[in-house]
Amino acid sequence: MILIVSKNNEITTTEIIKWLLSMGKRFVRVDEDELFEIKMLNGKFILQSERNNFFLDDITSVWYRRGGIKFKRFCYDNEAINTHMYEAQHWLEEYVLHLLESKKHINKQTKAHVNKLLVLEAAKKVGLDVPNYFLSNTTQDVQLGKTIVKSITGNVILQNLTENTDGIMYTAVVDKKISKDFFISFFQEKIEKDFEIRTFYLEEKMWSIAIFSQNDRQTQLDLRKYNTENPNRNVRYLLPKSVEEKICKLMKALELNCGSIDFIKNGDKFYFLEVNVVGQFLSLSDTCNYSLDKVIANYL
Repeated sequence: MILIVSKNNEITTTEIIKWLLSMGKRFVRVDEDELFEIKMLNGKFILQSERNNFFLDDITSVWYRRGGIKFKRFCYDNEAINTHMYEAQHWLEEYVLHLLESKKHINKQTKAHVNKLLVLEAAKKVGLDVPNYFLSNTTQDVQLGKTIVKSITGNVILQNLTENTDGIMYTAVVDKKISKDFFISFFQEKIEKDFEIRTFYLEEKMWSIAIFSQNDRQTQLDLRKYNTENPNRNVRYLLPKSVEEKICKLMKALELNCGSIDFIKNGDKFYFLEVNVVGQFLSLSDTCNYSLDKVIANYL
């Protein structure tokens, strides 16, 4: 049986489930609003929530999409016992996740977030071209018009930034100096791009798309500023073998077997930007007829 770990109303999960149903594959879906209790029955681990229950031994493969398995914690009146049992429950939960992640899987809950700075270091070590970057709390050494600033966090959504309104942090060109110091931020060389490339990676196989975002002033700097009235042109793309080999080395170094990888092409160079472990890939799949939803369902 397949275990799917996701979030409520997550569209990608629903599309893969459609394929699993058509293939007659058994699965259980866990969403982020469930609380599981770890129990044992006849010497076997069983996870139970108000919505689901399953034996760990019955799980043959795991797809971590988003969210995470959450566990019910028991509290005790005695503070010393409570502290001790809190630690005991933590280690038991970690062991259960380890058992699940040791099965055939696509991504892991414990590897859902990657440190962008460490990823960039790893990318350079495997020989990928990376735009020059630095951390600073001042714009003193910034070249105006030639440097961009972007988030180093995985989540760029600012929920409830104002009442009933979320915000998003876009990449921006630094065009003026700031006199005051600020929180340490990520600065990177601005690369003039021929086009962008997004590559979906699964177990050393890759599917790529070229995104001509540079042709639209709205998406030139950040393609997430989608122009729905005049969408970017997207076409299938094949990365050079040498770049794909370096991607494989990078993903192994990061202990990831799946993810979306972003590049900028400039002349004969492919500049690595980032790996998104749980990024969206259905648009890439649909545009290029890659049927990645079917690929994932088949793998599971």
